[in-house]
Amino acid sequence: MHFTGTIWRPPYEAGSLLLEATAGCTHHRCKFCALYADLPFRFRAAPLDVIERDLIEVQTALHSPAALASERLFGERPRQIGRVFLTGANPFALSAARLLEIAALIRRHLPAVRSIGCFARVTDSMNKTDADLLALRKAGFDALTIGAETGDRTALAFMRKGYAPEDIVEQCGRLDRAGISYGFFYLAGICGAGKGVAGAEASARVFNRLRPFLVGANMLTVFKGTALHEEMEGGRWREAGEREKYAELRALVAALDIPTEFAALGASNAVPLQGRLPADRENLLAALDRILSQTEEDLRRYREGVRHL
Repeated sequence: MHFTGTIWRPPYEAGSLLLEATAGCTHHRCKFCALYADLPFRFRAAPLDVIERDLIEVQTALHSPAALASERLFGERPRQIGRVFLTGANPFALSAARLLEIAALIRRHLPAVRSIGCFARVTDSMNKTDADLLALRKAGFDALTIGAETGDRTALAFMRKGYAPEDIVEQCGRLDRAGISYGFFYLAGICGAGKGVAGAEASARVFNRLRPFLVGANMLTVFKGTALHEEMEGGRWREAGEREKYAELRALVAALDIPTEFAALGASNAVPLQGRLPADRENLLAALDRILSQTEEDLRRYREGVRHL
């Protein structure tokens, strides 16, 4: 299998086969992002013949002598791969035709695969018609992970996300109508000091118009070398405190009125949280209240130990 640079995946894709379809990010302008700084290029699509070689390698491993011997001796059948996660910052930016070619290769070599996921930007569906989205859903694309980050207009513009709240509603609404499910990554702290609760409420107003299967919260960590760190050093942006970030999450949980999973499980989160809304709302709010009873110093200690996401 070939991979380029550091590989990222959502926590819930742990059981999926990781397959490189792209490397880097088509946008690569978000002020807070340091994930792809180690790459010497902005974005690159993996050649189809390389993708096919990787799939053949997986297929061969599933039918290797060692796998067959395990089946004979212990009755353990080689693991059937049911889901593939395409790696890269936003493989969904590829044309529908290219994604359908990748799906066809996956089915040719791994016929048990039933669904294909990947990271996506809000804007990645703009180069696809509604018919394209329906074709991609039929080919197995589902449960995309979208870094919406926030629904706050000012924060989206300042962080150079490249879209506005109405774009989130329009493009994710198109995914809803095509039957392609998706989860949101939400970034607590992205609005800056003193603005988190208002940002959470603005985000809930956007998310409540859509059908994400997940709102996955992460905590903004400002790394040296990013444009956001330069903004901080220049006094043009102030970082929210740790308690404010958790107050922001509390406001978000309180304001979401759609059925969805809420989770804060990534490495940026000092305290893991997970629950189903609306059923677990009170438990989540109580857990957040317990976190908010801690001192800023105690919570900040974790943030200062985060070296990389």
